[in-house]
Amino acid sequence: MNVFLTIVHIFGLVTLCFSALMSTCWLTSEIANDGAAVAFFYGTVITFILGAFLFLATVWVPKKVSRQAGFLLVASTWSLTPVLCTIPLLIFMPQLSFSDAYFETVSGLTTTGATILSGIDNLPMSINLWRCELNWIAGMGIIIFAVAILPILGIGGMQLYKAETPGSVKESDLPPRIAQTAKALWMVYAGFTVICVIALRLAGMNWFDAVCHAFAAMSLGGFSTHDSSIGFYNSLSIEMVLTVFQLIAAINFATHFVAIRKQSIKPYFFDREARSFLTLVLGSCVLTAFILWDNGTYNDFYTALRYATFNLVTIATDCGFANADFNKWPIFVPMWMLFLSCISASSGSTGGGIRMIRTIILMKQARLEMFKFIHPYAIRPLKIGDMLISNAIVNSVTGFIFLYFISIVILIFALLISGLDFITAFSAIIACFNNAGPGLNEVGPAANFAGLSDYQKGVCTFAMLLGRVQIFSIVILFVPEFWRK
Repeated sequence: MNVFLTIVHIFGLVTLCFSALMSTCWLTSEIANDGAAVAFFYGTVITFILGAFLFLATVWVPKKVSRQAGFLLVASTWSLTPVLCTIPLLIFMPQLSFSDAYFETVSGLTTTGATILSGIDNLPMSINLWRCELNWIAGMGIIIFAVAILPILGIGGMQLYKAETPGSVKESDLPPRIAQTAKALWMVYAGFTVICVIALRLAGMNWFDAVCHAFAAMSLGGFSTHDSSIGFYNSLSIEMVLTVFQLIAAINFATHFVAIRKQSIKPYFFDREARSFLTLVLGSCVLTAFILWDNGTYNDFYTALRYATFNLVTIATDCGFANADFNKWPIFVPMWMLFLSCISASSGSTGGGIRMIRTIILMKQARLEMFKFIHPYAIRPLKIGDMLISNAIVNSVTGFIFLYFISIVILIFALLISGLDFITAFSAIIACFNNAGPGLNEVGPAANFAGLSDYQKGVCTFAMLLGRVQIFSIVILFVPEFWRK
């Protein structure tokens, strides 16, 4: 019983936080007189009353969170919070179904960036701000999820920074307490966001668009204030700013913190994960640009490099902006972009997918197995940099990647059985599971997810949630042993 009440207490606190967040959009709507003030007023009041009731009614409950409660808390918070976030959308747009509104808010809170809305350019400022705020607050939530929640579950947290970023972040480099670490990483996140806002304003955006797109870029959320996303601006300078900050957001924020504290760029060179990420992504930009130029998609190499770089970086980092309809490019390029979305982002970043460190560990383990075939009696430990990788970590990575791929296969078949064509089904699941945004064909960058049926949107919504919580936190709820004392 205490487990349930503890979850209710913490969820009440989360609800109060979202009530405060919603009130900023209410204030924005009042100032802009954009017609959505009533929707945000009712949303703020409802979430405040609900949150206050849940929090105060359980304030006496012991605050210790068991592992079982931790898993339930993660699953319930990520799945129920979007329900509250639909309130302003449903009130302002009564024609919107709950499934559509829930899809939109889940997409925002999982930083996926897929949308079912059209006519985004004509939406009230407060509605667009709400969508991008969901991206930004979720980006912060992902960091606290990695640092504070995963240690309780025994599947990450501080272990993520000590074991999964060998050579880049040492235990002594970070504040000693989880709360201090989270605060430090949040400060880095907020600081980069402010810099991004200023850079976008200098690049030509107005202040409102600069704030919204900085929120979406640093969270790798991908929501835009325009139907045509970044293509609306047709500005190389804006694309360059967003490209840089998307790359920053896809690198471990602990590495950023250490680099800032030491006032040195050396931590980036020592971070094997960051080096591999940047080498793979930037090398792929040149490769895909050459393919687009050689294929005649663009008349000169530099134009091809511009569009290849921006769109590849935004998909590889799991952000989801677009400035071209890459659905019309030679099929190798968008497929390669979707593949990169699976593996590129670093642990401790706001990106999704497998994460680069797991890819490195799995590749080194495969190389070690081949070495043992040749030298069966040799003893060679698995190392990344100077750090030994234990068998427990290797087993955890192997188990995760198996669950990752089998989950994707099952979800693709779940869409195929509904009659969706393979490319649309495949790309939709890859994009949603990795929280990357647009896919191909019916869900390409020139379209959105509105054309899918409620069942198909439901499958994609589940994929977004499953990918965001790194699979284990939801899948474990279906294991019978979990419910036994």
